[in-house]
Amino acid sequence: MEVDLDVPAYLADQRTSAPENLRPYFGRFEDLYERKLWHQLTMELERFVGEANAGPLLIPLFERFVMDWEKQMDPLKLVQVAVAVAQRYPNANDAIQFLTAVAEKVDRNEARQAHVQAVMETAHYRLLLGDLDQCKEAMDRCETVLEGFGVQTSVHASFYRVCSDYYKAKADYPRFYKHALLFLACFDLNELQLDVRQERAHDLAISALLGDTIYNFGDLLSHPILDSLTDTPHAWLRDLLFTFNVGDIGRFETLTVNFVKQPLLQANMPFLRQKICLMALIEAVFKRPPHARRLAFSDVAAETRLPTEEVEHLTMKALSLALIRGHIDQVTGVVEIDWVQPRYLDRQQIDAMRNQLDDWQRTVEHTAALVEGSAPELFARQS
Repeated sequence: MEVDLDVPAYLADQRTSAPENLRPYFGRFEDLYERKLWHQLTMELERFVGEANAGPLLIPLFERFVMDWEKQMDPLKLVQVAVAVAQRYPNANDAIQFLTAVAEKVDRNEARQAHVQAVMETAHYRLLLGDLDQCKEAMDRCETVLEGFGVQTSVHASFYRVCSDYYKAKADYPRFYKHALLFLACFDLNELQLDVRQERAHDLAISALLGDTIYNFGDLLSHPILDSLTDTPHAWLRDLLFTFNVGDIGRFETLTVNFVKQPLLQANMPFLRQKICLMALIEAVFKRPPHARRLAFSDVAAETRLPTEEVEHLTMKALSLALIRGHIDQVTGVVEIDWVQPRYLDRQQIDAMRNQLDDWQRTVEHTAALVEGSAPELFARQS
């Protein structure tokens, strides 16, 4: 591509033709460029890219100015600027071509972090075009690099964001859930626009509910992104997550009227019913003290609202998923549980645990008092 790299002429033209609030930047660009103060020039460029109305100028700025001194830039900074520029291209193919060229420029050992980010951002546009195979190939290559290098948070953010989008496209709920949460851990949530936060919260809620290996919602329930669903048409999804967390089947039945708004949930109703029954079983075990976790099938049936003949199958499912540990006595119709999966606790559950601890303390104190009171008699018998 033939480009005019008469930098002074370009900067002088922009000092008069650019939007008024951006014109001072071009004067500072020219001064720092002439003095070869590349670090300061990079910082000024980053501030320019962050201006709300700078978007239409980014492509010519990169082609007619940045390309002249890009070798002097920190590779990671170059890629981050290029990511903003790529968003201004009219179609995904142009963005791919642009970012591929940038990725090649930083494809060297000392710039592996920058290369990973450029490759993952290119994969983002491939995903938009439906090229899942190329996107997965990029993910696999970059994951190998990430395992061997200490990487900037922005690089992790690019990787996890694209991975989560890929797994969303594949309807792989557990992997989407994992990578979407890792993406959110990479930066301040306020950096995302409200509509983006709401979309992410919605998708995370759906994946948590439909993930066949997700029975602990703690990371999501404690994340502020869920608050973005409050006072929206999807607020009921937030309520549904907390309902599952405590295994409240009655509340679940009430909320199912909203499933007509979400075809994915409607189509997976049998799975969701089984999942809420499993969560109810976990809650039934959790709220009992450790010495009282021998449950008759009839007790489990009452807690889960299932016919007694279906209790054994449900318990076996819970055991196979490692939600509980114990064994089933088919002869007596009893399940003995000695461990339950750790989980996120709301205030009521914390209060219940506190009450159990109080009961345990009172039992210990009572036992100690009995032993202490019996001590003289025991010593007398020994003598």
